[in-house]
Amino acid sequence: MELTLNNGVTMPALGLGVFQSAPDETTAAVEAALSAGYRLIDTAAGYGNEKEVGEGIRRSGLDRSDVFIETKVWVSDYGYDETLHAWEKSVGKLGVDTLDLLILHQPATDRFEKTLAAYRALEALLADSRVRAIGVSNFLPHHLERLIAETDVVPAVNQIELHPYFSQPDVQRADAASGILTQAWSPIGGITFYPGFGDERKSVMDDPTIAAIGQAHEKSSAQVMLRWHLQNGRSAIPKSVNPERIAANFDVFDFELSTDELASIDALDTGIRSGPDPDVARPERFDMVIPES
Repeated sequence: MELTLNNGVTMPALGLGVFQSAPDETTAAVEAALSAGYRLIDTAAGYGNEKEVGEGIRRSGLDRSDVFIETKVWVSDYGYDETLHAWEKSVGKLGVDTLDLLILHQPATDRFEKTLAAYRALEALLADSRVRAIGVSNFLPHHLERLIAETDVVPAVNQIELHPYFSQPDVQRADAASGILTQAWSPIGGITFYPGFGDERKSVMDDPTIAAIGQAHEKSSAQVMLRWHLQNGRSAIPKSVNPERIAANFDVFDFELSTDELASIDALDTGIRSGPDPDVARPERFDMVIPES
């Protein structure tokens, strides 16, 4: 299943995410995903595993043109010249000449002028065909409004925290109004049950409504959630390093949720964010230096 971005580039709807995948596990995870049928791999400079993603793609034996590679510029590399160099670092680590999608990892409200300069660098990379599409991550409607007003190219993608307990309908509406594809990180709610990251949270994976829908279709809760994203026209990038779960997460094209089932999942939204608030600056995290190689 493919989605068409606002510049005509097509992108697989479902991909493998590698956030918090240890470098020594990432290569095998990417290789397993590509073997299972995935053709979109999402990484980031800030994840510290771009080299391993590149190695997994090479080991798959697939042609470069068959794999859609998405990565992100970290905040410490914002600024026009800095972001051009961030592209060089990423393609060097990935071992490729071009990127399919390059996005800004955070709005970074404490240095938004540098965010704008970084985006203008993405526009230059797009014009030079060094990237095929550009976008943003974790941008809220007011961030998008200012970015679009002060730059020339509307983002193709906005990657945000999005799962049944936090579906951000306001951001989805803002994206749709500008022709931006919404891409879900933590699409099966993994962030609601990471050990030590808000232990008081309820796991989306344990939700009885989702489990009941899964039983009706003989599918897991994760598969139901991924199908929910796809039927709503979103991209989703579930993360796993387990080959069986990687394959299971891709096995979502042989069933369909009813209108009532989709609505019952929509109704689970709590409006409570599990990940970091994009409006809150995190200078100690933002200043993390991305290595040259």
